[in-house]
Amino acid sequence: MTENSKKLVIVESPAKAKTINKILGKNYKVAASVGHIIDLPKTKFGVDIEENFQPEYVTIKGKSKIISQLKKEATTAGSVLLATDPDREGEAIAYHIAKAIEPANQNISRIEFNEITRNAVLAAIEHPRKIDEARVNAQQARRVMDRIVGYQVSPFLWETIYRGLSAGRVQSVALRLLVEREEAISKFESVEYWNVDVLLETVKKFGFKAHLFKIDGKTLDPAKFRISNQLEAEAHKKKLEKASYRVSDIDKKEVKKSAAPPFITSTLQQEASRRFRMTTSRVMSIAQQLYEGIDLGVKGNVGLITYMRTDSVRVSQEAVENCRNYVTNSYGPQYLPARISHRAPAKGVQDAHEAIRPTYIQMDFEPKKIRKYLSADQYKIYELIWRRFIASQMKPALVEKTVIYVEADRYLFRADGEVVTFRGYLIAYEEDIPDPEDLNKPQIELETLPKEIQKNESLNLKKLHIEQKFTQPPPRFTESTLVKTLDKLSIGRPSTYAQIISTLFLRKYAERINRAIQPTDLGSTVVKLLVKYFPDIFNVKFTAQMEENLDKIERSKATYSSTLESFYAPFLESLESVKKKKSQIKSDLLEETEEKCEKCGRPMVIRWGRNGRFYACTGYPGCKNTRPIEDPIQVETDEICDVCGSPMQIKRGRFGEFLACSDYPSCKNTKPISTGVFCPEPDCDGKLVQRRSKKGKNFYSCSNYPSCKFALWDRPINQICPQCEYPLLIEKNTQSQGIFLQCPSCKHKVRESESA
Repeated sequence: MTENSKKLVIVESPAKAKTINKILGKNYKVAASVGHIIDLPKTKFGVDIEENFQPEYVTIKGKSKIISQLKKEATTAGSVLLATDPDREGEAIAYHIAKAIEPANQNISRIEFNEITRNAVLAAIEHPRKIDEARVNAQQARRVMDRIVGYQVSPFLWETIYRGLSAGRVQSVALRLLVEREEAISKFESVEYWNVDVLLETVKKFGFKAHLFKIDGKTLDPAKFRISNQLEAEAHKKKLEKASYRVSDIDKKEVKKSAAPPFITSTLQQEASRRFRMTTSRVMSIAQQLYEGIDLGVKGNVGLITYMRTDSVRVSQEAVENCRNYVTNSYGPQYLPARISHRAPAKGVQDAHEAIRPTYIQMDFEPKKIRKYLSADQYKIYELIWRRFIASQMKPALVEKTVIYVEADRYLFRADGEVVTFRGYLIAYEEDIPDPEDLNKPQIELETLPKEIQKNESLNLKKLHIEQKFTQPPPRFTESTLVKTLDKLSIGRPSTYAQIISTLFLRKYAERINRAIQPTDLGSTVVKLLVKYFPDIFNVKFTAQMEENLDKIERSKATYSSTLESFYAPFLESLESVKKKKSQIKSDLLEETEEKCEKCGRPMVIRWGRNGRFYACTGYPGCKNTRPIEDPIQVETDEICDVCGSPMQIKRGRFGEFLACSDYPSCKNTKPISTGVFCPEPDCDGKLVQRRSKKGKNFYSCSNYPSCKFALWDRPINQICPQCEYPLLIEKNTQSQGIFLQCPSCKHKVRESESA
């Protein structure tokens, strides 16, 4: 075959290119664009409002060389196949690549596949199509809309708080959820109530516990009807100690417990965050690696999962049949349902791709068989996806639920128990994978109740326990619960959740305390301003409606220009109104204090600066005295002291935050705070921790020092470089560009997705 009869396939990632090249062989040349090649300019607005919101794209720094190489490859190719990711973003990248290389080769087609397997890739090549411009317009509308908000509202924050802040259209609504939850927690008034539990014994000496459920027919509920103090609890206790107990009723029923559907993007993020305490960005990074391909030795690079950005639980018929064969061979036909159940897509679901599932459902690709080729985190995510998918095609578990009601004069107790009589899908998807030799165990007792107990049977009271309780405020969001809420409220799209959360941390709008996400003072202040002065833009209903409008553009049920016009008119009105109030807004943000300036004696006020809040003299500019606000903290963590075993606390001292034993002064052990980012040095299992130099400057080095001397001056971020695939990025903060991410290896600057 001659050189110019080869087909050129262009993908986004070098890793993906390597996997596809192995599948296609010598008749194809596979090249990578390394993501977007053009974008809106960083130094100016870049959108012509008057000309139908026309964007002004520029070549991304460092991409000129890649574009030239793609043109060169296209010149000698018989045809070009654009195989970028199967979503709006990928469609836009394909469109821009096509425009760039058209002068070199006009025989350009778009192909799309949901999994990187031989069958899927070859089938896509057999069915090329034109670029879907409706998808491109939907992506461009999002990009332009977010540029309008970010570029025109962010200066408002710069002028009222300080320069370098950002106001993302979706990011700010997510932050609003955090702030409103924090306000609900601070306003919550705890209510005292008392629980009563008894240990009862049957005639045959079988003991079980029961909980006080009703008094005089009224159900106990801390918010409505409760035992409200110790005096009441003691009075009830005395009566119950003298009462006679009998079984008033027994309710038994068999319940089918069905498996959850295969993962979609949001549920994978939630479950991995909950089980493994991974950040959403880490989960998506690992899933990307599994999708693009892992080197499995003699098998070469193999894509192990389907595309990880999806909102659909739909699964192909071929995958279902392969899974049913696997279940029959691995667990037995008794675990296979007679019919396949198909789940209808939920309202608002785009249903563009399959659910996230393994690409090869056969024994050779079981997680344990390929474990040696995977990192620890890759194995966790792959095994989770594998088990969830296998379970989704299995029979429901059968659970026998029993409720025993016990009367004692005017009191009614209840005891709940359940026994799994048939484990069904639970043998494949539990916290712990059962031993294959133990699959025929008849039942598992989850909570034991007497089996031979009879209605009206008398019971003996063995023990009575009263316990003081207090109602609890709503919990703070974790990454898992925040993703669940964003998904439920249709704020953003599943593919953007990781970026939304990462941006909140990057901008210092939120911080992670243990697993909880808490808004910072800065985040609360930003939300206060945005909600007050842009109430029609930064709210849940408006943001969800915009997502629907973008979906309509993709389905050709709305136009690019009409959607942006309907958004821009009310936005501009709010913006013009706010511009007239800038001085007053800035003045309102100043907090008066009783502090006096030690230089001139005038009152001090609290202002905002790049490093947070600080005291400033009201005599400015005549007196420029400032001083920091001392803000000591003591926050409990999940870390355990390696000296005495007590919990560690985050404390703040003269040299910043550090971990200290909560048993101080008995134990004076301290250690630096881990960033959660693994050391990138080969064969090193350490994590990067924050330390302080002799000159008082923060830096980050390996926890295995001095055996590993890796160190950085800039804060490491747990994201892979899209340019060179270095395992981490660093956070940079400059006066001209604000906060951004950069690769410490190739120096590539990572564009902050304004879709967040």
